[in-house]
Amino acid sequence: MKGFFSGVATAMITPFTDTGVNFNSLGRMIDYQIASGVSALVILGTTGEPSTMTEEEKDEVIRFSVEKTAKRAVLVIGAGTNNTAKAVAAARNAEKLGADGLLCVTPYYNKCTQKGIVEYYRAICGAVKIPVIAYNVPSRTGVNILPPAAEEIAKIPNMAGIKEACGNMEQICETQRRVRPFADMYSGDDNLNLPMLAIGAAGLISVASNIAPAKVKEVYDAVAEGNLKKANELQDRLLPLIDACFTEVNPIPVKAGCNMLGLEAGLPRAPLTELEDEHKRVMERCIKEAGIAKVTS
Repeated sequence: MKGFFSGVATAMITPFTDTGVNFNSLGRMIDYQIASGVSALVILGTTGEPSTMTEEEKDEVIRFSVEKTAKRAVLVIGAGTNNTAKAVAAARNAEKLGADGLLCVTPYYNKCTQKGIVEYYRAICGAVKIPVIAYNVPSRTGVNILPPAAEEIAKIPNMAGIKEACGNMEQICETQRRVRPFADMYSGDDNLNLPMLAIGAAGLISVASNIAPAKVKEVYDAVAEGNLKKANELQDRLLPLIDACFTEVNPIPVKAGCNMLGLEAGLPRAPLTELEDEHKRVMERCIKEAGIAKVTS
């Protein structure tokens, strides 16, 4: 299915305290994103650190996000795992709690075959009625959705699209060629946002937009207006900040960046660690050079 959402979706961090989720901060982040014009919020994706959260915490975050977002943006909940039965249960639970759609990463660690990937998504899509986005990120999962499998997945009735983060533009172009008639593609690599939009991606699922939602949206808007010269200029200005968001494994740097903006993101949960001082200095400089103001509301 096509047309679930277009524009910018922010892959949201989850702010933590020493004792749990910081819901006051999460609420501020949701308001900041929506006020900046993003189309969608992705909660409990990789950037949200769900692998370190209890099931109770995840349910609380979903309920809070549904109430706080209040249909002001599309709410997409992460529900993928390496156990198909568990992924199906998580998908059903997120639908029951009010998700507009789901983001489901490929099974990790097991390293299933292409057929296994297709059957995994077929099981999830068959268990719910809301749209599902497949997430291809082989650098994390060890599994790559190749273009023929992507085409099969895209034909599943409520498969809304593929978040592509394989990093290989040749593969991405072939995948887009195959899935274009059936489902949308979304950029999952901030440094490839512009080329992916240029080949017809419907939107961006962005990490950097935790820090700079309005500026990431400007890139999308420029492409939507057909002004590639402006889009290139905007993306060029953003690239140092994007690079700063990945000096260490995501979401370590972006959490530090949000703290610098006054959003009280807290620290990542173990085994992730606080951003190294040298990378903090890089992030501080990039935020300043990008002209991003502290969040006061």
